[in-house]
Amino acid sequence: MARDAMARAEADSGAAVRDVDGHTYAAAPVSLSTLSLSGLQAAVAAAASSGARGLAAAVLVAGSADDPGIAAVRELTPTALLIITDRDGLVL
Repeated sequence: MARDAMARAEADSGAAVRDVDGHTYAAAPVSLSTLSLSGLQAAVAAAASSGARGLAAAVLVAGSADDPGIAAVRELTPTALLIITDRDGLVL
């Protein structure tokens, strides 16, 4: 789903999170003059605004360990599995 979001948005990266109820939220980075979010931040925001009680896992495609969305994942659920991959899905 993260790679699909990346492709739809023609973005350099993408992300997806799965909440503890099994719902998945995918997103690509948002870069507007009034709003800037990494794909992971956008995916976490979608989950949180949909009422997610916690996250089971997050995946960041073509991202890096300094992505600000990681802090959002950890704030919502410190123990959530976090996977970072390259553009092709190879785990880093």
